[in-house]
Amino acid sequence: MLDLKPLDPDAVPAALARAERYRLLNEPSEAESICLDVLAVDAGNQPARIMLLLALTDQFEQAAGAHKAARQLLAGLTSPYDREYYAGIIAERHAKTQFARSGAAISAGVYEWLTEAMQHFERAEALRQHGNDDARLRWNACVRFMQRHPQLSPSGEERREFEMLE
Repeated sequence: MLDLKPLDPDAVPAALARAERYRLLNEPSEAESICLDVLAVDAGNQPARIMLLLALTDQFEQAAGAHKAARQLLAGLTSPYDREYYAGIIAERHAKTQFARSGAAISAGVYEWLTEAMQHFERAEALRQHGNDDARLRWNACVRFMQRHPQLSPSGEERREFEMLE
């Protein structure tokens, strides 16, 4: 088996910029790999943790375990605002992935994931710095998604079944 080559600590800023570019190019597994390299030399690097979390959410559709891995990264975020905001991002993207998988007719659990996201965004909004309305923007996106898909409604036990599949 081949050994990974460690990243030079001085290369971290450029590596994170490259990871962001890979995400924008819709190559989240490349961004994930770079973030893992950064975290191997700087385990507390918050931008790398956030970028990794986002890269994992980009892979919810195709990578088994990406949802669980993204949720585990939340504990390593030092800012209470970041923990709430990114928990909301995870829930929102999970909802939209479930919706895309099942389609409009069978959208079990989507409503609950969206409402969970909105709860996180509300808590993040209370913790935000002046001028940071990111949580409000995400809240509004969830509301608009629900308005576009009025068939979404609470589904009870079905969400727990989806969680067990993760």
